[in-house]
Amino acid sequence: MSGAESPAWAPGSLAQCLFAPRSVALVGASGDPTRNTARPQQFLRRHGYAGRLLPVNATRSEVLGERAWPRVSDIDEPIDHAFIMVGAAQVEAALRDCGRRGVPVATIVSDGFSESGPDGVVAQQRLAALARELGIRILGPNCIGLVNPVDRVALTVNAALNGETPQPGSVAVVSQSGSMLGTLLSRGQARGLRFSRMISVGNEADLAVGEITDLLVDDPATDTILLFLETLRDAPRLAQAARRAHRAGKVVVAYKLGRSDFGAAMAVSHTGALVGSDAAVDAYFRNAGIARVEMLDTLIEIAPLLANGPRPSGGGALRVAVVTTTGGGAAMVVDRMGTLGLAPAIPSAEFCDRMVAQGIRIRPSPVIDLTLAATSAKYEAVLRGLLEAEFCDAVLAVVGSSAQFQPGLAVAPIVATASAAARPPRPGLKPLAVFLAPHADASLALLAEHGIAAFRTPEACADALATYSAWRAPDSSADAEPLVLPGLPRASASGVVDEQGSLALFDQLGIATVPRQLLQAQPEQAAIARAGSMLGWPVAAKLVSADLPHKTEAGAVSLGLADVPQVSQAIADMRARVRAAAPAPRVNGVMLQPMVSGLVEVIVGYREDPLVGPVVMLGMGGRLAELWRDLSLRLAPVTAGQAREMLAEVRGLAQIQGFRGLPRGDVDALVAAICALGRLALLAGQPVAEAEINPLIVHAEGVTALDGLVVLKDAAAGFGRR
Repeated sequence: MSGAESPAWAPGSLAQCLFAPRSVALVGASGDPTRNTARPQQFLRRHGYAGRLLPVNATRSEVLGERAWPRVSDIDEPIDHAFIMVGAAQVEAALRDCGRRGVPVATIVSDGFSESGPDGVVAQQRLAALARELGIRILGPNCIGLVNPVDRVALTVNAALNGETPQPGSVAVVSQSGSMLGTLLSRGQARGLRFSRMISVGNEADLAVGEITDLLVDDPATDTILLFLETLRDAPRLAQAARRAHRAGKVVVAYKLGRSDFGAAMAVSHTGALVGSDAAVDAYFRNAGIARVEMLDTLIEIAPLLANGPRPSGGGALRVAVVTTTGGGAAMVVDRMGTLGLAPAIPSAEFCDRMVAQGIRIRPSPVIDLTLAATSAKYEAVLRGLLEAEFCDAVLAVVGSSAQFQPGLAVAPIVATASAAARPPRPGLKPLAVFLAPHADASLALLAEHGIAAFRTPEACADALATYSAWRAPDSSADAEPLVLPGLPRASASGVVDEQGSLALFDQLGIATVPRQLLQAQPEQAAIARAGSMLGWPVAAKLVSADLPHKTEAGAVSLGLADVPQVSQAIADMRARVRAAAPAPRVNGVMLQPMVSGLVEVIVGYREDPLVGPVVMLGMGGRLAELWRDLSLRLAPVTAGQAREMLAEVRGLAQIQGFRGLPRGDVDALVAAICALGRLALLAGQPVAEAEINPLIVHAEGVTALDGLVVLKDAAAGFGRR
């Protein structure tokens, strides 16, 4: 179905002029058929484009057998889309010429812009400003173009279009990599995947992934949107589009580069070290309801598995029943599933009895292996039973050599069973994944034709099941009521707030903090005695300095001090240790706190991520927080329900939730503290770059923040510099 049937894709709309232009000006079109700049004209004609082609060449009146014009402004008919292929230095002039002719959309293939360095960044900014001034929406620059199989538009320089004509389907692709467009097209077609629209966004000077995804949500020809991402340039718009896609019953799947920590910038706090941008991106995808895959093959093959929508929240890990005609083939998938946190579901006694009644003897084992007893009837009976069983949430069917040489044995029963199960009314249809151990193109094509998720590798199959297990509907919005505080604490020139100011900010947020007494940098013994009596012995002593964000590592903390002489000696020792640092930190005082213990120590952190915005982290706290890396993230602010999900995802916190009879902690108070810290995202201007409580002690009743660190984006945002 053509997208033009949607109002958002009506004639003259952005979507229509971008994806299905009625006329295209090819600016810089070459008459030499071997040149890249000749490809778009060749591809459009070869693949059945029915619109008007308008080659623009300053020195030729004819290009590849078609009339040409010296400039766009010389063309005396309407132009929906200009495809600009001139050198970077000529792009602005070409764009101005398009403006004079009233062209609404231009794709800029030319490179030499932001990808080329600082001068290119400036040139791209100038280009974007010019486009806004002229009222032209631009795709690119440094963009390889687009392919629209539905309307036979091959407006690209990608050499993959030298092959067979792409067949129309319902899967759209948005890629930040131009070359990957051809990769996804060729690999996808080989797997029976059929595309509706495919687009490369280049440098995203104007049109970016988020806005294009939003257009595809309104496209009647598109059911699934695949994203190949290198970074996130318009995260809020993409999240908005993904939420709209969910409401429209469409699926958004992302493959994003950058899983490793290589090159990740570490921030001042432990939170900055723990929460690399990729961990924040994971939280972002989850919040927006975007399914994230680990492997390129999974991106190509997963769509049918997600067709029935995301899993409900609170469902736990996916219970996958496995039936196979090859023990080794199934073991490969199951083994990989285990590394991703999934375990096969063991058949219930009731299910085994039901199969025995049909003459099929199976054992309550993780894999139902029919290798030696397989017939098409038995395989179909087991598969049908699994799709209806209560003990599993999904079914994995693994087929051995018969997939290549005897597809009637197991592949045909899969098709018959899945087709019958899909007939209405079948609410809550159970997902089915198929792994074919041999190279069996005909069977893969048959499964793809019937909309069944089939995988060529065990790794991609396991990745797809793990992706489905983690996929949820977009998170509900947290309270967006603005946060108003009496004021922000003072910060150093670098924006770091010392512990006294940090704890004061947490007090304002309603988070219970430890009692404390702030003394002078070199306190008298009488002042120490008064503070100790007020707080209760023993105490902890800390040097207060914005130059010491990690006091323990700097030797600026002493614990378990039982009397005044011990405190005095500890202060002297701490000052000697920090004086040895170069440069020596500025010490603003000495803080005494009572020794506090509880059931568990956690770290609760807030950070403004450069890609996705504010995030909240919960993890196991104390000195070893960075070592254990047992943590959970969400975008900030968070709801109480999201905070409880975070708590459930931190494995170490099972101990305060009644695990094996251990004392229960005050989960409600911990949830409230997580939500409170996340509300920093609601401060006007979001002046806090980072905030961290480590440790936050969880008691049987209540929580206590023992130590804190706050970093402001601008030191001037506080009451003044120290």
